[in-house]
Amino acid sequence: MKIIHCADLHLDSKMTTNLTQEQARERKKEILRTFTRMVEYAAKQEIKVILIAGDLFDTRTVSALARNTVRDLILRNPQIDFLYLRGNHDQDNFLSKMEEIPQNLLLFEDNWKTYQYGNISITGMEISKENHMTMYPSLVLNHDTFNIVTLHGQLEHYKSKDAAENISLNDLKNKNIDYLALGHVHGMLMDKLDSRGTYCYPGCLEGRGFDECGEKGFVLIDIDEETLRANYQFVPFAARTLYTLEVDVTGAMTTQA
Repeated sequence: MKIIHCADLHLDSKMTTNLTQEQARERKKEILRTFTRMVEYAAKQEIKVILIAGDLFDTRTVSALARNTVRDLILRNPQIDFLYLRGNHDQDNFLSKMEEIPQNLLLFEDNWKTYQYGNISITGMEISKENHMTMYPSLVLNHDTFNIVTLHGQLEHYKSKDAAENISLNDLKNKNIDYLALGHVHGMLMDKLDSRGTYCYPGCLEGRGFDECGEKGFVLIDIDEETLRANYQFVPFAARTLYTLEVDVTGAMTTQA
């Protein structure tokens, strides 16, 4: 079974900080097009699940173009389940505009919710001030299944200003987690969680500023449904890659120089 783990797409970002209005409009379309290309890639590669670990959109105001594009992609690909866990930037403005939620758009809640695919379980929770203290003891997973857990937040040792956004890796160890699918950090980060599991931030799908340089994309999870062994592959997918270039200006004493 193949799964795409992506996060922090921030569709419909204004993009006006470093760009003209015309450039910003072009860049917004490119970012939306990259999401479209990712879904097309998933269809060709027979991906079963696209797991969105938060911040699908950037602000409360979502354009009709972005909203309809995402909705139509979901509807046109009923063979793919879109598991959508809302992040700190996401609001109900996308879902509330739908007359009916597509059957293959599966949501998470403020308590643990699990979607089962044979011996593969995908469990997630949208962290809030009300549940972040009880989320760890209430997580119970089957030892004999391949367990993916998804959350959106900052690793605790970096200390987010909002305590509800902090995720404690220590409290998730020895919970039978095979893959901890995270969102919120815009750079790719993967490491061991414990003797059994791995945690991963896939980073954002597209860099939007010079604080988001380098390759951007998603993680492809390929699970053998018989042995329950998995391979993880980062797939660079951005339309543009941002770089910071260092220039030696030693001896240049004037603005013109």
